[in-house]
Amino acid sequence: MKASDLFVKCLENEGVEYIFGVPGEETIDLTESLRKSKIKFIPTRHEQSAAFMADMYGRLTHKPGVCLATLGPGATNLITGIADAQLDRAPLVAITGQSALEKTHKESHQYIDIVTAFKQFTTWNSKVTRPDFIPEIVHKAFDIAADRPGATHIELPEDVAKEETSKEPISKKHYPHISLLDESELKKAAKMIKESSMPIILAGNGIFREDAASELSRLVQFSGLPVVTTFMGKGAIPADDPHYLGSMGIKDHDHIMCGFEMADLVICVGFDYVEYTPKFWNPDKSKKIIHIHTDHPEVDETYIPEILLVGSIRQTLFSLRQQCDFEKEMHERFQKVRARMKAEIEDYAEDMSFPMKPQKILSDVRDTMDRGDILISDVGAHKLWIGRLFPAYEPNTVFISNGLATMGFALPSAIAASMIKPEKKVVAIAGDGGFLMNLQDLETAVRLGCNFVVVIFDDSKYGLIEWHERKAFNETMGIDFTNPDFVKLAESFGAKGVRLENAEDLKPKLAAALEAGGVWLLDVPVDYSENIKLTEKLKHNFCEI
Repeated sequence: MKASDLFVKCLENEGVEYIFGVPGEETIDLTESLRKSKIKFIPTRHEQSAAFMADMYGRLTHKPGVCLATLGPGATNLITGIADAQLDRAPLVAITGQSALEKTHKESHQYIDIVTAFKQFTTWNSKVTRPDFIPEIVHKAFDIAADRPGATHIELPEDVAKEETSKEPISKKHYPHISLLDESELKKAAKMIKESSMPIILAGNGIFREDAASELSRLVQFSGLPVVTTFMGKGAIPADDPHYLGSMGIKDHDHIMCGFEMADLVICVGFDYVEYTPKFWNPDKSKKIIHIHTDHPEVDETYIPEILLVGSIRQTLFSLRQQCDFEKEMHERFQKVRARMKAEIEDYAEDMSFPMKPQKILSDVRDTMDRGDILISDVGAHKLWIGRLFPAYEPNTVFISNGLATMGFALPSAIAASMIKPEKKVVAIAGDGGFLMNLQDLETAVRLGCNFVVVIFDDSKYGLIEWHERKAFNETMGIDFTNPDFVKLAESFGAKGVRLENAEDLKPKLAAALEAGGVWLLDVPVDYSENIKLTEKLKHNFCEI
């Protein structure tokens, strides 16, 4: 068969449902083979959006999402989305076209050594130089992307895609994830937890990749241990569970940090170092640490575990629970931390000032959504408010770009979430700066018949940078811009738009948009003076409880 046909058969063999991308001259043989395939090719309006959609597919399904671009500028446009998946541990396979092999040793039109460039952003990548190599290369790319979650990359030159081959896809086998834990280490960990005076669990993004949230909840209910999550770990334990102390991710002295300053033992479960550097919660290196993960930890002077429990997170939590012959009552000081966290969420529920406070917007959004609905956060000042305050009640219901922390993430991700989870309501929250970075894919959303609402925090500024500049210098520079009429913008794409004129309208307008279906933009003027107020608040030593 033709090499491009074999390539597509190998993708089918890996269970690929969708490929998101922008076609090019050097990929026409591949897209022609896709035309005859059951795989759905989703044309996007920018390659970065395609990579974000594949990224979100990987987060939601735990199977590699796939994106496609041509050579040169098409491939380089994928980089931001690929890097986002890599740092947030989302399984993704990127496919790019390339010039014929005869051109790659000299200066050629649009030729860039993409394989070398992408090595910086992927766990593994390879160029297909012979069609007979395709089955092994494709299988390896998917195997690595899924096993060590992150991004991989395959380059298929245009001349190789046209060649003939007699090879067939490699037989796909599914193996159970067997973890043989050292029982003596489990006993040692249980003893350490029992003897500590103020132990705390730090739950991270890895819990979702292992579907281990239910096992974490069982351990917490059995042992009585308090839990803090990272921003990307939100939903690992329900926000209304009495053992939940909140989520942390701000460098400043947050209320959650108080809980960590009191803790003498931190049990890190699925915690990825990239989520929140330990130097913020273990600056004096005094805390004992138990590391529970599928991977060994990053080497860092502030993160030196006493015990490593490396293997299946779910199995480890189950086995650890069998070793725990105690139930610890949550320390009174931790209970005060939780009470203060709850109060901060509820403080602005009745605030009707306009422009709206970020806390009030998030309170109204949460009230309008069901427990299992999906919220996607772009990057900006709103992300820090979502990370701190937005309650998550189920796993895989709050998605944040936090490793690379890239603006423009929310809209493409909402498209993918709407496709993959059509039974759920999807709300994306973006700043006016981040939203405009990928707004062209509003057309993709409308064309695909997606159902979601984008809530735009509108302040005509790069609000997060203003926050940092004011903290550092009490002056600002280079942050102001003007916005389009978001209602007319939405309508020009075939979507619907609403601009809020008062705080009372957010809940009913959002509820009506979610009920009506289709693609909606809600333009919400925001009062970000709350950012500096939070900074001043966090300067106080909340640990004196």
